[in-house]
Amino acid sequence: MMNPHDIIIKPIVTEQSMFDAENKKYTFKVMKKANKYQIKDAVEEIFDVTVKQVNVMNMNGKLKRMGRTQGRRANWKKAIVTLTEASKEIKFFENI
Repeated sequence: MMNPHDIIIKPIVTEQSMFDAENKKYTFKVMKKANKYQIKDAVEEIFDVTVKQVNVMNMNGKLKRMGRTQGRRANWKKAIVTLTEASKEIKFFENI
């Protein structure tokens, strides 16, 4: 069994994710090999909440140029976690 803190890398704090946080939808950058069940268990264990739904997206890295050489940023995975109505809010997102 993996450590839940290895699965959830960091929260994504953007304007859109803050609007979604009002509806109990939270966005996280997660480990690329993690599936929905592992993400759900990790969020429930770390933040002591009840998860209703998990949506997962594989994000492609952006192309970047340095002069005439071209490279690519690393690919990553994003998860949008929806909490149940009875669940409490995640404390990390309250004061932002």
